[in-house]
Amino acid sequence: MLTNVTRRRLAENAMKQRVLIVEDEFLIALDIAETIENMGLKVAGFANARKNALELASRADLAIVDVNLTDGRTGPEIARELTERYGVTVIFMTGTPEDIADEGQSSLGVLTKPVMPHVLEQSVEYAVASRLGAIAPVPREMRLFRQA
Repeated sequence: MLTNVTRRRLAENAMKQRVLIVEDEFLIALDIAETIENMGLKVAGFANARKNALELASRADLAIVDVNLTDGRTGPEIARELTERYGVTVIFMTGTPEDIADEGQSSLGVLTKPVMPHVLEQSVEYAVASRLGAIAPVPREMRLFRQA
């Protein structure tokens, strides 16, 4: 993923959103972080497995979650816990989106890897807007599980 995302001005309350990156591929995680930071948002932390993700959950408002991590196919379980226990808005980002059709219902939606930076940016903007009760367009590349 190349990060040529132009920093846009988000509303002040949107700028306070913290994003947890749950991804076991180090370079992909760094690309996601660069996009998030270029948007003016904060990275709450990096996790490559369930234990790490749940340790960082209380610091996050949003999470980008892969399905298959270092501890196996734990992404759907992580997403469910982040959403239900911590109120985190979750976007899956995976190469196998069909694997989470029924399990992703607690999350906002799914992006299919590889994800271009502008698509990630639009998806995060949509997730932030949904958290704050604002309106933002749904990126056409994002398959929604639930309406915000």
